[in-house]
Amino acid sequence: TLRYVLLLLLKPVSAAVTHSLHFLYTGVFGDQKWPEFVGVAMVDGAEVIYCDSNISRAEPKQDWMTKALEHDPKHMDWFTEECHAGHRSFNAMMKTLMESFDQTGGVHIYQRMFGCELDDETEEVNGYNQFGYDGEDFMKPQALITKHKWDTDKAALAHIKSLLTQLCPEWLKMFVNSGKSSLLRTELPSVSLLQKTPSSPVSCHATGFYPHRAVMFWRKDGEELYEDVDQGEILPNHDETFQMRVDLDISSVTPEDWRRYDCVFQLSGVKEDVVTRLDKAEIRTNWGNIGIRKDEGGQQILNSTISGYNQYGYNGEDFLTFDLETETWIAANPQAETTKQEWDGNTANNQY
Repeated sequence: TLRYVLLLLLKPVSAAVTHSLHFLYTGVFGDQKWPEFVGVAMVDGAEVIYCDSNISRAEPKQDWMTKALEHDPKHMDWFTEECHAGHRSFNAMMKTLMESFDQTGGVHIYQRMFGCELDDETEEVNGYNQFGYDGEDFMKPQALITKHKWDTDKAALAHIKSLLTQLCPEWLKMFVNSGKSSLLRTELPSVSLLQKTPSSPVSCHATGFYPHRAVMFWRKDGEELYEDVDQGEILPNHDETFQMRVDLDISSVTPEDWRRYDCVFQLSGVKEDVVTRLDKAEIRTNWGNIGIRKDEGGQQILNSTISGYNQYGYNGEDFLTFDLETETWIAANPQAETTKQEWDGNTANNQY
C-alpha cells in the first residue's frame, strides 16, 4: 500500500528554500449558494489557477502564470480536465460517504489536498495526497471500505505516485522559473502589539510579509520562550502577502520585567530580524491609548499616540480589528478571512 504524508518540519528560516505546489479541491453538498465543486492550485502559497463547477475551463490567476501557460497550453488543458474529473469524483465520493455515515441530508463538505514540496538545493521531493470529510481527516472506521477499494486499484496508485513524484515537481520548477520575479521577492511586515484588556495576553501581530516562510516568537532576556506562549497560524491576506501572530501570557509578568521581553520576526531570505520590545506605550488596545509602529529593514519607528479603534467579535472571541495604519482589517481567525477581504475592498468606507 502506498501512503503519502505531508511532513511539517521545524527548520531555521535561513535553510535552503523549499517551494511548493498544492492543489485543494472542495466539494459542497446541500448548499446552493456556492459552486458544488471548487479547485485551486497554489504555488508557494499564492493562488495561480482556479476552477469550479460553474465554469467550463480552468483560469490562471496570475499574469506570469497566464504567460507561462500561453507558451505551453497543454498544461491548462490538463488542469481543466483534472477539474472536471475532480467534480465527477466528488459526486461519486459524496454518495459513498453519506451512505457510510448514514446521512440523508444536510450540508456536507468533501476535500482533497495533494501536491509536492521541492528543496531547491537538494531537489528532495515530498509528495502528499490527503482527504477530508466535514472538516476532519478521513481516517475513521467509515473510511475502511474506501481504503480497501483504493488499495486494490494498482493503476490508480501508480498514477498518483507518478503525479506526486514526477509531474508535480516538473510543473513546480517551471512555474517558479516563470514567476520568480513575484515568487522570490521579499516583503517585510508591519508589526503591532495588540491587547484586548489589561489582563489579556499581548499579541504580537505581523502582517504584509512575503514569502510565507517566516517564524515569530517571544524572547525573555534574549532566550526564546516556549511556556505561556500561544503560536497562531500563518494566514493569507487579500493582496497575496501573509499575516501571523504569537500571544504572550503576561499575567505573571511584573511591570518592571516587561523590558526583558521582546517579539522576534524572522523572514526567509532576510538577514535582519524584526524585533519589537514589549512596551505598554506601543500596545494597541480597546481600553486606552494606542501607539502605532512599523518596522522597515530592522528599523523601529514609533508614531504619535492616538486613541481610535474599531473591533468586531463573534461568540465572545475577536473576529475582525481595523488597522488604522494600513487601512485594512485584521482577521483574528480563518473564518473571518472572507469578511476581511470583502471589507478591505470597500476603501471608501475604510477611509471614512
